[in-house]
Amino acid sequence: MTPHEPHAAAGAERGIMVVVVGPSGAGKDTLMNLAARRFSGRDNVHFARRVITRHRNAGGEDHLSVSLEGFAAMEQSGSFAVWWEAHGLRYGIPAEVSVALSRGHIVVANGSRSALHRFQAAFPRLKVINVTASPEALASRLEARGRETHEDIMARLARGPLTVRGDYDVTELDNSGSLEEAEEKMIAILDGLLAEVHSTQ
Repeated sequence: MTPHEPHAAAGAERGIMVVVVGPSGAGKDTLMNLAARRFSGRDNVHFARRVITRHRNAGGEDHLSVSLEGFAAMEQSGSFAVWWEAHGLRYGIPAEVSVALSRGHIVVANGSRSALHRFQAAFPRLKVINVTASPEALASRLEARGRETHEDIMARLARGPLTVRGDYDVTELDNSGSLEEAEEKMIAILDGLLAEVHSTQ
């Protein structure tokens, strides 16, 4: 096994790694933040803090910002359970998540559809939550950000499928409607996984 290949975490089969994925504009970051608040204080649900080669003040999720050199050093030392590259950045999930999984807990991580094969190789029990929304909702949210033209947004939506490809355990979460409704769907999914973990211990 090379240093770049993920490896199954010892004892991680007791818990469930939950990876939240979805296209830009679907609202996965918002839903994860809301879920983290709802489960705040619970010792059996953990939300992984990613390591990213992005400035800490760049906005978005709370992450640990490191340089490319720092990231490479962490990767070589085995600090990551999973890491991947996307959009010119590197993302890592800390190896410490295996501790919570070995205790039969749930760990929720912000992931990428392109990296799911790495998560599957690293974690024996993997659940994917694919947050989606209608093309109209996605376009409206992306336009509101003001980063792309309408034409660029429509072209991007036409290029990328909204579904997850591959042999994964996937639950689709449609966030086309109200945020409150999507939040309750997310909580229900995580509550169901908690019950599943409890029933197997």
